[in-house]
Amino acid sequence: IKSGKRGKANEHANYIAREGKHGKEDKKKDLIAVEHGNLPAWSNDNPSNFWKMADQHERINGAAYREFEIARPAELSPEQNLELVKKFVIEEIGSKPFQFAIHAPKSALSGVDQPHVHLMFSDRKPDGIERTPKQHFKRYNADEPELGGCRKDSGGKAPDVLKNEVKSTRARWAELQNAYLEMNGHAARVDHRSNRDRGIDQEAERHLGQAGINKMSSDEKLSYQTKRQGSQQASA
Repeated sequence: IKSGKRGKANEHANYIAREGKHGKEDKKKDLIAVEHGNLPAWSNDNPSNFWKMADQHERINGAAYREFEIARPAELSPEQNLELVKKFVIEEIGSKPFQFAIHAPKSALSGVDQPHVHLMFSDRKPDGIERTPKQHFKRYNADEPELGGCRKDSGGKAPDVLKNEVKSTRARWAELQNAYLEMNGHAARVDHRSNRDRGIDQEAERHLGQAGINKMSSDEKLSYQTKRQGSQQASA
């Protein structure tokens, strides 16, 4: 779960949608799908217009966007995974403006597909009041909503409340993912909890990233893969 400050939203949207400087053919090879929704009328159903205005008018210390970066089950087909993502958007994002892109790059370590989704969304919930782009991103006015901006879904919440919401979101994604795996005849299941919370005495594997893997020698890569296979067999 990530957030981006003012001035970062449209560039990140271009990155996930493989547009602009990120739209070269070699960069678009892993792009599976791009969709958006719930945009205000002034955006003309163009997510770039929305994110540009968020970059321009959101508060300096405010988040112009939030993002869920989510690994998707490789067992499901691209069509099934797209359906899964759409279901999650409906249940989790609701009426808030969003844009998502599904990527399936090859693992730099094992060469297998690594399907995942970048789900960007605005915390500002539509309330039926027509606003200009500038007003849309102003501070919410509880006494006179028509004079302020759209209310932020995260506004006024204590840190412990936000932390529990993160845990709940992870749990809902796991439940939805498992439901789709079962519905499509797969035995695999996921668990959002940590190894410690699950009573597993095993160090969790860390995401290395392509840059980190590229720095590894052939022997280091082989050693890491062997360790991973041993951990998977021990967990089975």
